[in-house]
Amino acid sequence: MGTRLRKAAAVAVTSGALAATGALTAAPAQAVTAPSIVAKGGYLMNNGNSSTLFTKQADTRLATGSTTKIMTAKVVLAQSNLNLDTKVTIQKAYSDYVVKNNASQAHLIVGDKVTVRQLLYGLMLPSGCDAAYALADKYGSGSTRDARVKSFIGKMNTAAKNLGLKNTHFDSFDGIGNGTNYSTPRDLTKIASSAMKNSTFRTVVKTKSYTAKTQTKSGGTRTMAPWTNTNGLLSSYSGTIGVKTGSGPEAKYCLVFAATRNGKTVIGTVLASSSITQRETDAKKLLNYGFSRLG
Repeated sequence: MGTRLRKAAAVAVTSGALAATGALTAAPAQAVTAPSIVAKGGYLMNNGNSSTLFTKQADTRLATGSTTKIMTAKVVLAQSNLNLDTKVTIQKAYSDYVVKNNASQAHLIVGDKVTVRQLLYGLMLPSGCDAAYALADKYGSGSTRDARVKSFIGKMNTAAKNLGLKNTHFDSFDGIGNGTNYSTPRDLTKIASSAMKNSTFRTVVKTKSYTAKTQTKSGGTRTMAPWTNTNGLLSSYSGTIGVKTGSGPEAKYCLVFAATRNGKTVIGTVLASSSITQRETDAKKLLNYGFSRLG
């Protein structure tokens, strides 16, 4: 009888201890289960203090597709004495390039004068490779277009080095690479986090739709068809503030994303997911996980 009583008392004490600590441990215990994502690589960080929240092959070099354009925009916005109202005349070379590569485009019209601000929207919303070419041609230095483009890509690589990134290399201004255009989920997240410090960049990448009014050759005004942001999270995930999609035969489906809830911002990347829908599902899983960890 005595033994039985002692056992019962021990069970009661143990149960009591669990009941007392249960309230403290329940919430974090649920939050620590990292999600499973389809994407080959993934990374998530707290944008406030750059602490890591999730990794999956975060330092594996992968093709980046049009997420490359985050760096394109960052380099443009870092130019000294930048005037966003400067007009750039659209060249036939930009149009020929997108047609030849069957690339995503902003459908810029040869001969139109387009402001740098408009080109940034054309770059980041419909992922215009024609807008990327125009910006590289404008902000690279050299006496020929090829030299200017090469110079601009050099600036992209210098910017990556200045961020301390060891696993990133650009050989194109738009992600249509020539064999050595790569980054990692961690590096791309850091590039995006840096770019998001610029107010113009932040405004552009959270915009769902933008209608540009360009100046025609004859001096008239052309109202372009609206550019729609390819980032579906802006419509489907509350608090989304950016950033950029990417896709391609090698890159598969990529998304660099950021969202703010309760004053906290998380930012991350998924590379080589299996579809547009899946990259968004992967990103939402990471965002939910990040916010649950931040509380």
